[in-house]
Amino acid sequence: MSRIIFSSPSTLPQLYSTSRRIVKMSVAQTINPGVSFRSMVVKPPSHPTYDMKGVIKLALAEDAGDRGDVTCLATIPFDMEVEAHFLAKEDGIVAGISLAEMIFHEVDPSLKVEWSQKDGDYVQKGLQFGKVSGQAHNIVVAERVVLNFMQRMSGIATLTKTMADAARPACILETRKTAPGLRLVDKWAVLIGGGRNHRMGLFDMVMIKDNHISIAGGIINAIKSVDQYLEQQNLQMEVEVETRTLEEVDEVLRYTSQTKSSLTRIMLDNMVIPLPNGDVDVSMLKDAVEMINGRFETEASGNVTLETVHKIGQTGVTYISSGALTHSVKALDISLKIDTELALQVGRRTKRA
Repeated sequence: MSRIIFSSPSTLPQLYSTSRRIVKMSVAQTINPGVSFRSMVVKPPSHPTYDMKGVIKLALAEDAGDRGDVTCLATIPFDMEVEAHFLAKEDGIVAGISLAEMIFHEVDPSLKVEWSQKDGDYVQKGLQFGKVSGQAHNIVVAERVVLNFMQRMSGIATLTKTMADAARPACILETRKTAPGLRLVDKWAVLIGGGRNHRMGLFDMVMIKDNHISIAGGIINAIKSVDQYLEQQNLQMEVEVETRTLEEVDEVLRYTSQTKSSLTRIMLDNMVIPLPNGDVDVSMLKDAVEMINGRFETEASGNVTLETVHKIGQTGVTYISSGALTHSVKALDISLKIDTELALQVGRRTKRA
């Protein structure tokens, strides 16, 4: 269950031009009570300790340093109000709209944010898809932090959407290869892009990988140890084991046919073989899926790319996991402009709008 934690205001530099109560929250309950963010069509995944409010505050504080925005302080009167527009500079799936609202609200609750698109929608280059109005100083202070999150999340969502469509009927998953401190943000973007979340961390699923197997003295010893641990701790959760050969798959199947086990999924690691011509051989993966024959969920891992994911998805695997969804993300180019006419002129000149 998500926890809502209230904390007293921290001692921070002058980040914004209005004082306010600081509310610290975690997981999906990162929204100030009483404030409705209609844009939240895809909720963030659940996490027992993740502090989204803290992540937002840290991002704002690292930008402000110990002086605040000296350029804004020098050039923008506190009482000046403006309207700024979000502009897509390339085609893709937009994500981070709900998080942008949280950031604007953290900086200045009086800012008014409106959108013509929602998280998960397709945007074309040159489209104005949202606007924020209010005190100019606070809009500019929030601008870069909002865009950093939105651009990263939109890049993840765009790649996820492409991979998820190509992988069908298999489901595409990300991994734990996320940016440090942005685990929930990155995985939220995957959901927005139409993917599914793998385990959130080390706590919510047992995943027996190669190093565990080596230390335990073999794949069956590792599975036995997990079964014993879960029974002793009275825990029920998903259990996945990594297999690297058809012999290991057979070993797991023979053991679980004779012994009650908590195992729910078998990872088929690096059973997609790259070929010299750039294609891949998925015959080993297909053989493994046929051996398992629906007794367990299956997950293909390794050599998963835009070029290979469709072929992998046709083998019958349940899931395909790809670390590249989050560890090699290309940000989607988005800007926030007050003078949108000039921004569009420059964009057309540079072929970016």
